[in-house]
Amino acid sequence: MSKVLDLSTSHRFSSRWGLLLSALGIAVGTGNIWRFPRIVAQEGGENGAGAFIIAWIVFLFLWSIPLIIAEYTLGRKHRMGVVGVFVKSLGKKFAWMGAFVAFVTAAITFFYTVVVGWCIFYFFKTLTGDLPLTTQQAMDTWNTYQSGNSIYIFHFLAIAFAAFAIWKGVKSIEKVNKILIPALLVIVLLAVIRSVTLPGAGEGIAYLFRVDFSQLSNPKLWLSALTQNAWDTGAGWGLFLTYAAYMKKEHGAVKNAFITGIGNNTVSLLSGIMIFGAVFAILGTEMSMARSEILEVVRTSGPASTGLTFIWMPQLFARMVMGHPLAILFFLGLTFAGFSSLIAQIELCTRIFVDTGMKRKTAIIMVVALIYVFGIPAARNLNWLSNQDHVWGIGLMISGALMAFVIIKTGAKKIREEIRVDPHDWQLRSWWSIVIQFFIPFAAITLLVWWFYLAATVFAPGDWHNPFNPFSIMTCLAQWGIMLGIFVIFNKKIAGSLAV
Repeated sequence: MSKVLDLSTSHRFSSRWGLLLSALGIAVGTGNIWRFPRIVAQEGGENGAGAFIIAWIVFLFLWSIPLIIAEYTLGRKHRMGVVGVFVKSLGKKFAWMGAFVAFVTAAITFFYTVVVGWCIFYFFKTLTGDLPLTTQQAMDTWNTYQSGNSIYIFHFLAIAFAAFAIWKGVKSIEKVNKILIPALLVIVLLAVIRSVTLPGAGEGIAYLFRVDFSQLSNPKLWLSALTQNAWDTGAGWGLFLTYAAYMKKEHGAVKNAFITGIGNNTVSLLSGIMIFGAVFAILGTEMSMARSEILEVVRTSGPASTGLTFIWMPQLFARMVMGHPLAILFFLGLTFAGFSSLIAQIELCTRIFVDTGMKRKTAIIMVVALIYVFGIPAARNLNWLSNQDHVWGIGLMISGALMAFVIIKTGAKKIREEIRVDPHDWQLRSWWSIVIQFFIPFAAITLLVWWFYLAATVFAPGDWHNPFNPFSIMTCLAQWGIMLGIFVIFNKKIAGSLAV
């Protein structure tokens, strides 16, 4: 029955605008607002972060957009979820590969729902209470929330809303994103306008874009730039592939990939301008902190990157004229951003079970239960959340490489020719085939090897072999290896369960 429904034109995005807003919902998430400024500050030098911005933009065109094109193409062609697409493209013996890609996204979802729960809590906190004027007050709010039982309630609310948004399939996904994304963009623009008008904000914005070209020789900067671009665009997660199953033929894969990727990076840059403008204006101009001290605040952002967004930003808003309304808008926008991405993540997991013939509502209920249960450790332990962010954030490079492998195995030239005959889409040139076949595998392998070196010498020196060190080589290899082993062992059962 599910196969019949999926072939029906009623189970498609009703318009290209609806598809585009939903795709932007995938790309634009808390990674743009919560994660991007912190990574920029960590990788930036004392004089500027422009070198990181350059590397990050390079990977937009050499990693994210090519992979988004690949996902759109594969999903639209095969009309199935991640595992089904791998099976239909490569054969049943590769079901384990699709399962691993799907699990990387699921593992991120387990802790991402917790982060979205934080956003909901802080929205209601700023809406109903006063903003903290000191770090101690901000820390008291944070610690009380983390140690209490309400964290489980907000964790559930995040999952429940996303499940409600996908309950009726693509129609409800489209309707929700038509509200969330325009509202989010308006909120971001209002926050940016307020930030850039603060005295001293110009210094923060100048820092964001000032380039120290010597930094481009640092491989760690490139690793962080690739990981961040994959994280905040959603490339290689399988999310675009999942939504592409509901694309109409006239919805161009190439055109939408470029608009989605560039739109995402634009929101990230606007978020960076907002954060760096506000931080430099308040900490620098009003509190007379030196640049090095300001950057330390952004870089040293607490466990699981909580400090800047949830501890410092409320204090900064408290010191602004009209800061309280802006704080409400900020956390509302952060909540919307989290939801728009979470909707796609839960749809990805749901679609995999629907492809086995399971009824959609049953699949959603099961996915909600699994995500809630497996998210509890991250809700209770920030060190575990940080470890999962680290392990599966790096795992996105493997996912991207596996997505490229599908294209390579299927035939990049053949797929490009299929896209080129579409009169509704932009022409896809040979650069895409070159990037998919050569650059993405090379970049993934090179950066993984370099990351292993850094883990052994910088992140966890002398403890690289300890799987219980949250940032060691072995913690990644152990977790990746366990999941890969399970999927390989049960490959035949996974492939056999699909209604292909």
